[in-house]
Amino acid sequence: MFKARKAGRDLQTTDTLIGEGTLFEGRIKSEASIRIEGQITGDVDCAGDVTIGEHGVVKSNVIARNVILAGTVNGNVLCKGKLTIRATGKLFGNTTAQSLIIDEGGIFQGTSKMDNGTNSQPDRMEKETQPNNPFQSGFNNGGSGNMAMM
Repeated sequence: MFKARKAGRDLQTTDTLIGEGTLFEGRIKSEASIRIEGQITGDVDCAGDVTIGEHGVVKSNVIARNVILAGTVNGNVLCKGKLTIRATGKLFGNTTAQSLIIDEGGIFQGTSKMDNGTNSQPDRMEKETQPNNPFQSGFNNGGSGNMAMM
């Protein structure tokens, strides 16, 4: 009657879509990739990749392997791999990632920490307060600092 579940999920495929016009409140956890075109208020914890479309809005923390941001995130982003902020993307929060790419026009207000993956704890991301002055430099602190791109 029901098909047996696969033993392992393909992290390359998008398993979940939050469509435009959809409002989701609560924590979402997935072993495959997620695409967000609507609005989520609550933490996103994903073993795969998270793509936030141009109209997508996330109001909380995002934990994923890679994140492509074309919409808006108001919260912290922790990536085991690469965070890409597209020209329409806006991140108002802190990030920890192995690689950070910000396209011209993308906005990032917060602190960034480059992590080679040895001390990353994806299930424990501390909520930090936003910096008072996003243009204030703090790069003498082990690679961490404040950055704003507009």
